This record gives sequence, structure tokens and C-alpha cells, in this order.
Amino acid sequence: MTITSALNTAMSGLRAAGRASEVVSSNISNAMTPGYARRTLSVSSASVGFSGGVQVNGIQRHVDSQVLSDRRLAGAEFGYRSETSSFLTNIENLIGTPDQAGSLSARLSDFENSLITASSRPDANERLEAAAWAARDLAGAINTVSDGVQDARTQADRNIGTQVDRLNEALKSVERLNRQITAGSSQNSDTSSLMDQRQTLIDEISEMVPIRTVPRANDTVALYSTGGAILLDGRAAEIGFEPANIVTPYMSVGDGTLSGLTVNGFAINTTSQSGNLRGGTLGAQFEIRDELAPEAQEQMDALARDLIERFEDSTVDPTLLPGQAGLFTDANAPFDPLGEQGLASRLTVNSLVDPTAGGEAWRMRDGLGATAQGDVGNAQLLNALTDALNTTRLPNSGSFGGAAFSAIDLTAALTSQIGADRLREDQQLSFASAQFYEFTQLELADGVDTDVELQRLMAVEQAYAANARVIETVDEMIDTLMRI
Repeated sequence: MTITSALNTAMSGLRAAGRASEVVSSNISNAMTPGYARRTLSVSSASVGFSGGVQVNGIQRHVDSQVLSDRRLAGAEFGYRSETSSFLTNIENLIGTPDQAGSLSARLSDFENSLITASSRPDANERLEAAAWAARDLAGAINTVSDGVQDARTQADRNIGTQVDRLNEALKSVERLNRQITAGSSQNSDTSSLMDQRQTLIDEISEMVPIRTVPRANDTVALYSTGGAILLDGRAAEIGFEPANIVTPYMSVGDGTLSGLTVNGFAINTTSQSGNLRGGTLGAQFEIRDELAPEAQEQMDALARDLIERFEDSTVDPTLLPGQAGLFTDANAPFDPLGEQGLASRLTVNSLVDPTAGGEAWRMRDGLGATAQGDVGNAQLLNALTDALNTTRLPNSGSFGGAAFSAIDLTAALTSQIGADRLREDQQLSFASAQFYEFTQLELADGVDTDVELQRLMAVEQAYAANARVIETVDEMIDTLMRI
């Protein structure tokens, strides 16, 4: 080996060691950076004539594509279950449990107790007023739950708008990074940082919509939802959505009062079972707005209807005329079976006894249709009102299994249904969380290990020192030759 070839070999080794130290330093400094993938320097032996050395082939970015894909799908499922579980927990809290003051069951029990108390002293006006107030509080509790359901729908609609905007931005950014990566690859530039940015964006997209990535030429990727929608293949798709200001019980996608989704101008399915973008946090918002919340509203409307019908019966209050509203009303009007939708939000106590509307408490004892006060010691109507609460009857709407219920039993059944749904969703959330955690750990295991990187750095330092020693020896040989 000539002195020149030895010097060239050592110089190539120094350059390779310098690049390797940069890669190791980058790995260590970005060990906790989201989307960062571990790098290694790819080298090979170089031989030109009688000269050798080290040739730097490039930087390799290490990613297990299968684990990454599984982690993204698990993350989408975790986000989806988190949103639906949070909704059901919120509804359960609004309804409350029987042991909680202010819950539906507690309000109904308070109303029943107030009727019993009033019937023991029907001449005591303050007890009659307490019964009227208890009836009003019960109606208000049902209104509160119904309003909470619609607030959840409104918030879900707003979340959809926000997520669609962000989804469009992220897809455009991935499209732009694909072009930059293609340009960098054609110039043999290191595109690892661009791929890190793209991975972070795709991770964000996958939380909203479960996706599959498909490799394309020049290190670019295409994105497809697991529901079959093309989100990015060369060009990013444009997702369309029109948010509503406020969502009411009477609004739905079916009647055109609520917006669905479009992809490049074409309407797509948004249901939880067969939607093109189902799953993920975006799919969860559609399920809350269009399925879970309307189901909860339907059950609340059925409860309100049952309460109204119990007291519209003339056998309970003989002073009522046919078609006249009873103790509980639909916005102070008699119940119309064709107008049940949203009834829970309109439920009110008859203004004839409502303390806040100038009502007269003695009508609780003498009847809503009474023209004047009757016998102050007659508790017959008050007892009939109590019996109406405890009479078992088949609900005329809702999904309660076709059994007959008293008012308190129907409320308990509703509470139990919501609680069971929430518990089932929490179990699904627990499984999704465990799955997401396991795939995340698998991904991290193939990530940056700082201990291993430090060991590599020590090896790089040794290689650097060895090459530096060769150069130093060559320098000494040249000095010796110059002195001859």
C-alpha cells in the first residue's frame, strides 16, 4: 500500500466516523421526539485500484411498518372508544343514580313523597305548594337531561367541523411532503427528517380516521381509510362538511338538516357500521351526533310521554275535559302522539298549578279543571295522583323490552340501560387502551435506545482515533522522507 492510498483510506474513515457520530448524536437528542425514527449510517468498503477505504452509502431510517400500522389502528380505536365512553358517562351523570340528590330517580321519589305528605294534610297549603314545586323540579330534571343530550350533539357537530378542517390541512401537508421527498430522493439527499414529519402527520390523521398506508414510487405513500375511502393517492382528497350552529332534537342527516361528509364532492356514508370514515375520533363524533344521542333522546322522550299520559287520564283527575292537558304537559299543551320527538325538552308542569306561572296550589287537591276550591279535607285526588305514579303500564314508546312499569321502575330501567351501555363501552375502552399501549411499547422497542447509541458512539470514537493514528503515522513517514 502506498502512502497516498493509506492517507486516502484513513481520510475516508475519518469522514465516515464523523457522519456516524452525527447520526448517533441525532438519535440521542431526538430519542423522545414524536415521529422520529432511529437512523444508522450505511457504509461499505471502497476499492479503486490499489486504494481502499470506506464508502458512505447513505442513512437508513428504521421503521417496522407492520407494528406502525397496527399501532395506528389501535390508536384510532382507543380514540373512538374514549369519545363514546365519555359521552355515555356524561349522560349517566346527567341522569344520576338513585342515591344521588337531584337525580331523576331522586326527583321522582321526592314528587311521590310530596304527594303522600300533602294527602296526609290536604288542608295545608304549604304542602300542596311543595307538591307543585316537586312536580316542577321533576320536569326540570328531565329537561336538563334532554338539553344535555342536545348539547352533546351540538358539541359533536362542532368537533366534526374542527376535525374535518384539520384533516384537510394534514392531508395537504402529506401531499406536499411526498413531493419534497421525491425531489430529495432524485438528488440523493437525506430525506429522513421529511419522513419523520410525514409520519407525525399520518399519526395525527390516523387518530381521526383509521388508515392504511400504501408505498408508492420514490418513497412516497398513499393513504386509504379502512372503510374504503381514498384520502391521498398523488393528490389529497378534499373532505367536505357544513357545521350547524345548534343541533336540536328535530335535526338529522336523513332530513337534510344536518350535514354528512363528502369526499371530493361526493357524499359518503357516515354510519358507525358501514361508514367510509368510521372509527377514530371523527367517526365517534358522527356516532354521538347521529346515533347515540338520538337514542338517548328517544328514551327520554318516552319517559316524558309516560309521565304525561299517567296524569292526562280522567280517571285520575275527573275534572279534566277530553283533550285537556293534565298535570304534566307538552309546553302547556296536551300530548300529541305525532309530536313526541323532543318532548323531554318541552315537558312542563301545567301552568294552572305551576308556582312560577301564577298557578294555584289548591288545584293539586281539587283538580285542574275545578272552577273553585272544594273540601279542604278531601285527599282523594292526591291519593289518585300517587296511585298513578305506582300503576304499572306498558310504555307506548321507547325500547324498554315490552314490560309494564311503574313510573319509578321505568326511570330505574332507563338509568340501568344507560349504566349498562356505559359499562360495556368502558370495557371496550379498557381493551383498546391495553392494545394501544402494547403496540406503542413494541414500536418504542425498535426505537432509539440511548445505551446502545452510547456504545456505538464509543465504537465511532475508537474508529476515529484509529484513522487519526494512521494519518499521524503517514505524517511522520513523510517528515522522515523529507529529512533524507
